[in-house]
Amino acid sequence: DLLARLQYQWPFILEDEAQDSSQLQEKILKLLAQPENNWVRVGDPNQAIFESFTTANPQHLRDFMDAADSPRELPNSGRSTQSIIDLANYLIDWSCTEHPNPDIRNALAPPFIEVVPPGEGGSNPQDTPENIHLINNAYTPAAEVHAIANSVQQWLGDNPNKTVAVLVPRNVRGFAINDALRQHNIPTVDSLLRSSSATRFAAGALANMLRYLSDPKSARYLSTTYKVWRRADREDVEVWKEVESTAKILLGCRQVEDFIMPTPANDWLETLDPESLGKDELTQLKIFRSKMQHWQRTIHLPIDQLILTLSQELFTQPSDLAVAHKLAILLRSTRNNHPDWHLPALAEELAVIAKNERRFLGFSDEDSGFDPDKHKGEVVIATVHKAKGLEWDRVYLMSVNNYDYPSGEIYDHYISERWFIRDNLNLESETLAQLETAFSPDEYDFYEEGIATYNSRMEYVRERLRLLYVGITRARRELVVTWNDGQRGQRKGDLQPALPFVALQSFWEKK
Repeated sequence: DLLARLQYQWPFILEDEAQDSSQLQEKILKLLAQPENNWVRVGDPNQAIFESFTTANPQHLRDFMDAADSPRELPNSGRSTQSIIDLANYLIDWSCTEHPNPDIRNALAPPFIEVVPPGEGGSNPQDTPENIHLINNAYTPAAEVHAIANSVQQWLGDNPNKTVAVLVPRNVRGFAINDALRQHNIPTVDSLLRSSSATRFAAGALANMLRYLSDPKSARYLSTTYKVWRRADREDVEVWKEVESTAKILLGCRQVEDFIMPTPANDWLETLDPESLGKDELTQLKIFRSKMQHWQRTIHLPIDQLILTLSQELFTQPSDLAVAHKLAILLRSTRNNHPDWHLPALAEELAVIAKNERRFLGFSDEDSGFDPDKHKGEVVIATVHKAKGLEWDRVYLMSVNNYDYPSGEIYDHYISERWFIRDNLNLESETLAQLETAFSPDEYDFYEEGIATYNSRMEYVRERLRLLYVGITRARRELVVTWNDGQRGQRKGDLQPALPFVALQSFWEKK
């Protein structure tokens, strides 16, 4: 009955970014599309880059296209110059026909990108082949950062009204280039690496509240909580000075219970000199005390209900309330996974987000919609994953070596694998393969050590090849690609330029 109601409610289904569909999503949408079979899917399997940390699989879209009555190619793109399009198309061609590992030759596939035909509305940027730079230098990681920082500084001086991005394979490289650019006094935007300021402030406010509730005798936490409660008054400089002055007075409250739960004989507020407070601060302290009494009675609630209760008192903006709801769900899950954790540990989980040590997507404009054209004259720093769907006049692609973009060769390394523990195996993949065999209904299924490791690595290689393709196609007019040898300190780096990068260099030199 529910399915029939949903099918009636949504007589047509249009799915965007269909290359990122998961098996569960496939099953749900297939059910919704029946019996009219009114399912239209738009996607590019060459841009499927989320397999390594989601359940997405571009094969679902490929199978759909093979079975469709009238699949339609949409090859035209007006984003990039002809030279950048040529690079992207050569990467498709090389991977399909010349990649040294035949198991990788299905990572990318035609159609090749075509420019917008005349009369179609819009056109590609004027071609400037001299603005394509595939740098062959074997930089150390630090030297690569330094070289890019110098290049960006010079380029921005000549192009203050254009957009530029530095795209990295991992956050840690993004933080390094961000630090280097700021040392050059170059304005940067790193919100695609981190949580937005609005999300961090919401998490920080709730973290401070939890800290006080976990240690209600602490005058320091009480003082901080007062400022959190009065946070809306930051906009008025004079009022905020009074708030900070009152917070300092709260620091001197030796017996916090004499303020929060006073008796007729012991009321800390009665001991204060009214002259030491601002005009309305005594009234605000009395209201604050009433609030604190209420909040302290909430500590027996489950953590998610506690967060939601506090957020109703602290926030008025819909985006802040929505972030609080997400944080409540996060802490509920954390508490379920760690039943021995109490308020102090849960407060620190929020503090990690507030201090930018973990990215957490909220609902502000900064989180939900990023427009590169609003950041002309600034350097946007992002992972290639986060850059998908965005575009800049000039793009730097960093760390295009055989660690960040492996090709399945015997000398390649793979991120996050603990291969050194036993026999050079991907232990997660091997464990999953053993479990699948153990629970398989087919009595002839068997497990052979090493096959799962190889298959997992090849799938990762395919995804990283598509990631390089996505990075190249973020550039409108100019592209700079570099690599580093992984050298740290005095230890000699042993990384090599990624094989597809070498192929692109060879192609560009002959062009």
